[in-house]
Order: sequence, then structure tokens, then C-alpha cells
Amino acid sequence: MDTNDQQQGQQLQIELGEKEAEGIYSNLAIITHSPAEFIIDFTRVTPGVPKARVLSRIIMTPQHMKLLIGAMKENLDRYESQYGEVRVEGAQANHPFGFRTGPVLPGGGTTSGNGGDKVH
Repeated sequence: MDTNDQQQGQQLQIELGEKEAEGIYSNLAIITHSPAEFIIDFTRVTPGVPKARVLSRIIMTPQHMKLLIGAMKENLDRYESQYGEVRVEGAQANHPFGFRTGPVLPGGGTTSGNGGDKVH
């Protein structure tokens, strides 16, 4: 048995802690990138509240980002085949809150014009 066969036969065991199992609700993701990495900041926007805090930040390589997009597309396709098409209408189709922003800086401010800024 060569190394590839051994790797394919092994399963990765992933542990999910209690806190992580609760999950975090997010209705806004801010995606930025540099030549070396993609950054996804998850936040929650509440109507009438002009400020939101980043709840979770995920940093990954461009290669892992592409794999994640593929996995998300595959899962969305399966979801839609089971439950029907997910529709995104009106202003949400382009920019859900009518604004674009850059990444949140450690001090709480934001930058604009950074490569790849996209709000979802």
C-alpha cells in the first residue's frame, strides 16, 4: 500500500467544542484580500444600530478560498435541489445594506479602497 492509499483510507477526526457548537449568527460578511490571503470578517447588523462589531475573522490562502467556494457551491446546489431556489431580490442582490466598506482595523476603524473589498 503506497502513501496515497494510506492517506485515502484515513479519516480526519474533528472535535467540536461546546462554544463552537453554539455557532454565531452573522448577516454580513466583509471579504478582502491581499496577494497572499483572503480575509472574511463576519458581523451582525441590527436595524437602527449604526455600528457593528466583527464577531469572527477567517484568514485563508487563495487556494483554500477557491476550495471553500467550490464546497459552498456544491452544498448550495444540494440545498436548492431539496428545498427550492434561494432567491436574493432587490437591493440585497448587489449590496445588502447599500454600502461598501474595507476591513475593520484593530482599533475599530475601517479602511476603504483595499483590494477586493466586498460586502455580502
